[in-house]
Amino acid sequence: MKKSRIFAVAVVMGAAALLAAAPALAQLDLPRPSPKATVSQTVGLTDITITYCRPSVKGRVIWGGLVPYDQVWRTGANEATTIAFSDEVTIEGTKLPAGTYALFTIPGKDEWTVIFSKNPKQSGAFEYKQTEDALRIKVTPHVADNHELLTFIFPSVSTESATVAMVWEKLAVPFTVKVDTTAKVLAAARKAVDDWRLAYRAATFCLDNNVNLDEARGWMAKSVAMKETMYNLAGQARFLALDGKKAEAIALAKKAIVVGKAADPKVDTAVVDNLLKEWEKK
Repeated sequence: MKKSRIFAVAVVMGAAALLAAAPALAQLDLPRPSPKATVSQTVGLTDITITYCRPSVKGRVIWGGLVPYDQVWRTGANEATTIAFSDEVTIEGTKLPAGTYALFTIPGKDEWTVIFSKNPKQSGAFEYKQTEDALRIKVTPHVADNHELLTFIFPSVSTESATVAMVWEKLAVPFTVKVDTTAKVLAAARKAVDDWRLAYRAATFCLDNNVNLDEARGWMAKSVAMKETMYNLAGQARFLALDGKKAEAIALAKKAIVVGKAADPKVDTAVVDNLLKEWEKK
């Protein structure tokens, strides 16, 4: 075989080997410069989940530079950032149904627009359409501690609301999400108070949050009628104290301790003891 022919065969075989390896190279996984992250927070009984990619500052000018003012931004990197709510919520005074939304923003020097898009499966903001907006709100950014990586946080959380904030570089952009935890609990409680434990828990929730007290009194009484325990007797005593009947509340709290110790001599009575101390000193 001539040398030229041998060389040609070798070239063809080499090309074939490269072509065979091409699919493998196409599937090679490499780390993203802006890694993906997910953060979740339960607010009352409602779950909020944010999925996003985290770009770094890397010494760059971010606001008005890498991220232009007055243009729709994906609020992260790579795919559009998404935010999901397991229940209907109220954001800065406007209701938003449960679901998953793309979270876009329009940065401004003094004011930002936060956009919740009904189309969560988007590549960045290239496919953004205002007609798909579910909600737009205006928020005020503020100075924050330096964050090299873009980060979503929940700086304050209660039973009924939470603050969601995007922080990056030295800027934070917050907005408030409210949930109707009480309505959800009461609806479930009304279907489940045929068990002394559930009736007690529902009534205690109302006591602790100062809501629906008239109906809660009935639930606590129903719990006691089904089975007297230290817990529901102490709960009933709390209602008496709330109504200004301190002497009756004290007597019932003492009975609660007796009932509790009869059921379990090692029971922890500290909570009831503290109630007694509070009522007896007044």
